[in-house]
Formats: sequence, C-alpha cells, structure tokens
Amino acid sequence: MSRRGRSPRGTGVRPARGVTRRGFGIVANGVAEEKRRFTLAVVGSLVYGAMTVADAWVLGWATDHVVIPSFRDGEIVTGAAVVASLLFLSVALLRAWGVIMRRLIGGIVYYRLMASYRRRVTRRYLALPMSWHARHPTGQLLSNANADVEATWAVMMPLPMAVGVAAMLVTAVAAMLTADVVLTIVGLVVFPLLFIVNVGYQRLLSPRVTRAQELRGRVSTVAHESFDGALVVKTLGREEEETARFAAAAEQLRDANVASGRIRSVFDPVIEMLPNLGVLLVVVLGVERALAGDIAAGAVVQVAYLFTVVGFPLRAFGWVLGELPRTVVGWERIQAVLRATGDMPYGEATLPGDGPLRVDVERVSYGYDPRRPVLDDLDLTLEPGTVTAVVGLTGSGKSTLASLLDRLVDPDEGRILLDGTDIADLSHEALAAAVALVPQHTFIFDDTVRDNITLGADIDDDRVREVLALTQASEFVDALPDGVGTRLGERGTTLSGGQRQRLALARALVRDPRLLLLDDATSALDPDVEQRILSALARSTASGSGPTVFVVAYRKATISLADEVLFLRDGRIVDRGTHAELVARSPEYADIVQAYDTTREAP
Repeated sequence: MSRRGRSPRGTGVRPARGVTRRGFGIVANGVAEEKRRFTLAVVGSLVYGAMTVADAWVLGWATDHVVIPSFRDGEIVTGAAVVASLLFLSVALLRAWGVIMRRLIGGIVYYRLMASYRRRVTRRYLALPMSWHARHPTGQLLSNANADVEATWAVMMPLPMAVGVAAMLVTAVAAMLTADVVLTIVGLVVFPLLFIVNVGYQRLLSPRVTRAQELRGRVSTVAHESFDGALVVKTLGREEEETARFAAAAEQLRDANVASGRIRSVFDPVIEMLPNLGVLLVVVLGVERALAGDIAAGAVVQVAYLFTVVGFPLRAFGWVLGELPRTVVGWERIQAVLRATGDMPYGEATLPGDGPLRVDVERVSYGYDPRRPVLDDLDLTLEPGTVTAVVGLTGSGKSTLASLLDRLVDPDEGRILLDGTDIADLSHEALAAAVALVPQHTFIFDDTVRDNITLGADIDDDRVREVLALTQASEFVDALPDGVGTRLGERGTTLSGGQRQRLALARALVRDPRLLLLDDATSALDPDVEQRILSALARSTASGSGPTVFVVAYRKATISLADEVLFLRDGRIVDRGTHAELVARSPEYADIVQAYDTTREAP
C-alpha cells in the first residue's frame, strides 16, 4: 500500500489558459453526438425565452389598458381584462411547455452522454492488457469511469438553457429598445460590468475547480486501497494510521472545494446584484420621464421587468462557464484512458478439434521492463494430454510463463503455438474456450455459487455438480444454506481460502478447457485435498478426456504427479525431467523443493 500522496499517472491536468476554448470544444463533441435531442432541448429553451419576453410585453399592455384605466375611471375594463388574462394564460402555458422540454430533453442528453462514455471507458479497460492495469491504481480507474465522466458532461445540463436564453437576451434588448431607447441605454450600462465580473470569476475559479477534481481521484484511490487492504490494516493494527491517511486526502479535497466555494460566494451575489442595479436605474429614471410625460407608464414597467429577466441569461452563461474547468479536467482524465496504448489485437483463427492441446513455446523472451527480461530465449513443448510442472525460486518467471500461455501478455520476442496456430492469431472467443487459467489470487463475485462457476454461461446444474465433485467442493457447498444457490458476498469473505480456490478450479474446469494453467492455484488447500484434486485431473488427462495441464508447483507430492518437471532459473529452463530424475542430478532443485515443503508444512 502506498504511504505517500501520489498523483495518478497521466492525469495531472491544470488548464490555466484557454480553458474556455478547450471546454467549448469538448461541449461541441457532446452536442455532435446528441444533435437531435440537444436541438429539441434548445427549442424548448427558445420557447421559454420568447415567452418570458412576451410576458413583459403583456405586462406592459395590461398596465396601459387595464390597470391605469381602472384607477383613472374607477371601474375595470372587462374586455381588456379578459384579453389580458387570456394572454397571460397562453404565455404561461407555452413557457411551461418550454421549461419541460428544456429540462427533460436536456437531462436525457446529459445522462445519455454519461452512459455512453462510461461504456467507452469500461470497454477500454477490458481491451487494455493486464500490464497496463498493473500501472494504474484501481481507485483512479473507478474515478475515471464515474466522477470524471460526470464532471465532463455536467455542463450539458445548463447548456440548452444558456443557448436558448441567449436568444431571449437579444429579443429582450430589442423589446426594450422598442419601448424606450433612453431607459435601455441607461440599463445596459451594467452589461460591461457583468462581462468583466464573469471573466474574473472564471480566471479565479478555474484552477481551484481543477484541483478539486484531481483530488476526487486521489480520495477514491486511497479509499479503495484501504478497503482492499482491510485485512492487512486490521491484523497489523494500522486502523488509526489508515484513517489519518484517508482523512488527510479528504481534508485536501474539502479545502479545495471550500476554496472554490469562497470564490462562488463572492461572485454569485455580485452577478445577482448587477442586473438589479440596472432595474433600479431604469425605475428611477423611468418614473421621472413618466411624470414629465416623455414615456408611458406601461413602457417603464415593461423595461423594468425585462431587466429583471435579462440577469437570468447572464447567470445561465455563468453556470456554463463555471462548469467548463471541470469539463476540461474530466475530459483529459478520461481521454488518458481512451488514448492508452498497448492493445493486444486478436486474430480470427480457431482451434479445430476438442482434445488436449499441444503447446510450443519458441524462443520466447519477455520482461515487464524491456531492459530486464523475466524470461529469456525460452523453448518449451507441452505434449497433448500431459501434466507439466514448473519449479523455481520466486522471481524466476513461473507466473509470467503462465500469463504468456493464456495471452495476458504478449512476448517481446518469439511466439507461442497452440496446436500449431500462433496464439496471437486466435480469436478472443477461441482462446477463451480453449485455455483456462486459475491464478494465485482467487476472486469470488458477490453472487451465488452457481453463477460464480458458470459466470452466466448456459451450463446445467449436473455439470456444475460434476466439477464441484472433481474439485472436492461438493461437501462444503451442500452445507451452505441454499447449496449452489447460496450468495457468497463480496469477494467470498465467508469462505476459507481453500474453499475459494476449489470454486476457482471448478470455474475453470466447467468449460472443459483444452489447456489448464494452474498458477499456484492449490496453495491454500490441505495436502490430502490437493492430492485428490490433482490425481483426478491427472487421471482424466491420461485417459484423453482431460486437458493438457501446466502447473506452477511447490509441494513434492504435487510435483511428483507431473509427467515432466521444468526447473526454471533466471528466466531459463536449466533442467527438465521427472521429479525423481531432477532430485537425483540437481542438488539445487532438490534443495528448493525440500525448502518449499519444509516452509509450507511448518506449524
């Protein structure tokens, strides 16, 4: 577990310049992907804006034709009142329709884009090799697929409003000029002030929002490490230290959000106040002009009302601009995933037949760091239907060789053939159907026993029972409350390590693989249980009904079941033969096997 605050690789984004331009470029991508729906949302916003301006005109008309005549004559003008009521009702209904369209369709656009990009990020995760995943913390990957996607497209919620009310702003200014040029010019003095305030707002807010978004990924990474390492934390009594580590990351995020909030708390009231200042100027000057007979009272009311609503478009622009820094940061972080390289493209070849596979490893070299190969110029043949064990010290390349045989990684040099076909030419489906790997660390899904074994494949219960018997798992599964229908909980924490390994073996065998790779997959089993499982596998392999088996082995009893044992040292096969032959001629091999058994069998 990392003990220092680290920034996720490839995601340190600090857009200080050009954030608005870059943000609107990202927005344009989103609009292009949802053109029809976004257009409908904008139409709704345009209707809303037009009806807001129309409301001001109706209010001015009602003032001149209903309100003032009623005060002057002492009676209500019934016809004009009815007309005004119908006009107000019509405008209100149309405006409500515009609000519904804008919010409903705008929300659909927002959620569709989020779902689309979450799928893209997840598909990219699945396409990238395990070596790429090993270099990126799980918490960061969760943040990319969740918080970063959400941050990228949050701007789409206020965007239709901003686009629609831009037209409303133009229409409102035109209507004000029609009503009275002098009042309009006086009121518009506040517009340059609003523009200046918004520019300053963005420049101050952008780096703070960027920092907060990066820290969300950091908090997610620390939390995931803590949850994943709960057993280590508890057994070593490090709860307080781990809580402090998470608290430090959370406090950094809190401080970043508070810093953003301080900026908003200063500028939001100012942006809210300036349009009202324009209204105040219009009312004061309008009253004087109305008393002097230079303007009708209805025009003053109309212009004043319009100034109360033009502040809304400006706030809508502020919402969009306020989201752009998060948009840029989120976009760059998810693009770091979508642009990631290292794909291992599959071919279209298939493997005919259904018997055990022959495996040829031809001059294969591989290293996680190309300057330090783990496997070096390796040649190896696994005959069909044989059991081959590989033995070596830690770091000699045993697990790496198993990963190469299942194509979790590709060799830097050389090739691997399955029944004469290059493994890189096989389709993904053909490879998955032919080869099964049971890794060192067993993963159990929060699902039933049955679904953990079948993983959703159409496999009947008789076959599930058969592999449970083969892996010596029937007894403990039958003792569960609902048998194979028992839900196991997250990571199968209710099961012992040996029980989880038996289910993992059953998961691999239920698909009738033609090549079975066991990477220390029985380390948690009791020796007698391990022997029964491996003996059954060896018998089925010898009879021709089972797979070719490659096992990373440690125990002498396991190794002795193999038809051939490979002794691996520093990425090379330094000796091979039966267990008895290697013990007789290689003191180093004998010492390693004896040391493993002594270590593992010690109380």
